[in-house]
Amino acid sequence: MPVSVSPLPPLAGLEPARLDWRCDDTGESAPLSTQFDDVYFSRHDGRAETEHVFVQGNDLPRRLADWQAQRPFVIGETGFGTGLNMLCAWACFDAHAPAGARLHLVSTERYPLRREDLAQALAAWPDLTKRAERLLGQWPEPVAGVHRLWLDERVTLDLHFGDAAERLALLEGRVDAWFLDGFAPAKNPEMWRPELFAAMAACSRPGATFATFTCAGVVKRGLAEAGFAWRKVPGFGRKREMLAGEIASPPADIRRARTPWFSPPTPQPPRHVAVIGAGIAGASTAAALARRGIAVTLIDRFDRAELGTTHLQGALYVKLAVETNLQSRAYLAGLLHSRRWLAQLDPEQSLWRPSGVLQLALSEQEQARQARFLDNHPLPESVVRGVDAEAASAAAGIRLEAPALDYPGAAWVKPLELCVKLAGTPGVSFRRGEVASLAASEAGWTLALADGETIAADQVVIATASEAARFSQTQALPVQPVRGQVSQLKLPDGAPALGRVVCAGGYVPPAADGVLNFGATYGPGDTDMAEREGDHTANLAELERGLPHFVAVLREAGVDLSPERLTGRVGVRAASPDKTPYCGPVPDAGAWHEDYAALAKDASRVPDVPGRHHPGLWISAAHGSRGMASAPLCAELIASRICDEPLPLEWPLVDHLHPGRRVIRDLIRNR
Repeated sequence: MPVSVSPLPPLAGLEPARLDWRCDDTGESAPLSTQFDDVYFSRHDGRAETEHVFVQGNDLPRRLADWQAQRPFVIGETGFGTGLNMLCAWACFDAHAPAGARLHLVSTERYPLRREDLAQALAAWPDLTKRAERLLGQWPEPVAGVHRLWLDERVTLDLHFGDAAERLALLEGRVDAWFLDGFAPAKNPEMWRPELFAAMAACSRPGATFATFTCAGVVKRGLAEAGFAWRKVPGFGRKREMLAGEIASPPADIRRARTPWFSPPTPQPPRHVAVIGAGIAGASTAAALARRGIAVTLIDRFDRAELGTTHLQGALYVKLAVETNLQSRAYLAGLLHSRRWLAQLDPEQSLWRPSGVLQLALSEQEQARQARFLDNHPLPESVVRGVDAEAASAAAGIRLEAPALDYPGAAWVKPLELCVKLAGTPGVSFRRGEVASLAASEAGWTLALADGETIAADQVVIATASEAARFSQTQALPVQPVRGQVSQLKLPDGAPALGRVVCAGGYVPPAADGVLNFGATYGPGDTDMAEREGDHTANLAELERGLPHFVAVLREAGVDLSPERLTGRVGVRAASPDKTPYCGPVPDAGAWHEDYAALAKDASRVPDVPGRHHPGLWISAAHGSRGMASAPLCAELIASRICDEPLPLEWPLVDHLHPGRRVIRDLIRNR
């Protein structure tokens, strides 16, 4: 049966697993799901069963030992549970795979365990302790969506929280081996339905294998109808038989039948990638590629390492729409992703602090908007919660007069210093220079520098913010420069301290190194880098509007808040017309105008032609003021696409970020 192309499920928190710790037939305690009245595993033989059914059932020791592909070996699983299956697969990979191989794990889970329950469950196997600690240290919030975890330098885990069939239908990636797990079909019939097997088939590679503990008729029929060949093989312990098999020819991908222009280009794994632009978008992309063993040349007109200490702070935060839309989904995924990414990148927190962010509601209109948002989005309070003025004041450590949305997991970041750290990732070579033009070549791309020199690369990523559209290949992607000025104030010892980043019309993070940052102004179309006293005046007015008592305490402490006493930092951000970043392959705009010309006359006449792109040319730009929440996730998306891996976002969100969306919009509007 075809995979249904349905809207994304609601953006919400998930009900956690409800456990009852009972003794099994050996007298050992094992977790039992009260939702399904079934055990996750037997403490006596649970690991041995996993090894027999899933690891040996998919012939993983031999296949991993023989793995020579540049892309990772991908294992998909229905039902993460306690993570035992995936930890055993990781251990098998470490024991058998060549040194240069990589492993990518993809697992769905409808009822995620609480971290403390997960720790208790995995404590049964002391030899898995180090692996379990890596998992527990990154265990995500129970929010529907994709959550990427870096288990080690060679092993990545994508947790897809939600219904298994829905999540796999949204997966952008291909699987080599399936762990078809979950509570028994008689206990959990909702999972073992035809849509699950169809979704598995649709995201399988030719020859993908599967193994499962059950021989239930509904499973055999569902697998066969989806195209899998199954056979009975010896089961484990008291189970005489289990199923294993493979799919020779997965069905064609029909998900983009109505949007063929978003069909992804054929992967061409590179040896060397040039990344143009060393800001957060470019530096995070360079680091993501280098972690995958690709040589990267990072090119920029100036070296951020020469700037010294800037004291500049940026906020990791989002402002989500009242009604769930694709943009809000992408930004929330980015917020959660960046939080885990920063914790792994800088565990000492020398470049960031998980301070949380308060988004003040200074007007009745904004208060009503926030209330509607909370009604529409039942997310965990650890992600976002509504607080009154008293609770907001307690979180901020200073008296506030307005209620707010509180994002406890949000943060502030030192962006320039972070870019320097990313540029120092092993495998990244920094080159100072200005790229004047790009030209396709037989070997890939030739980058002509303004000084007359050239750089050859297999593929190229453009990450030059407001200048991203200046190349001939990207001129169809409109980008608006937006000037912003942040004011900086040196605080005396004993000055009041904020406990949260506070946002309203502007933002102010807790002071770092004795310097208070606040701002920023918003100047669309303005590229002047000169500091302006008038902007300091505007920033001071916004600071006092949002935090009047904080400003009053500063003045009482003798702090001079005259605009002429402030220093500042000026930057030019970039925004797309729809305020969503451009992330993905660069479309061949001329070819799109030719192939999809019929859309100008009738938008329902969709030609059956996959979108043509400039081979090996990518873009990550137009991140605006929320780049810390979008750029690192976009870096992973581009690196995963280049390296033929499963993507860290659902395919509708991948399409939403696609830079060709603007070309199609203009075609339909006959522009």
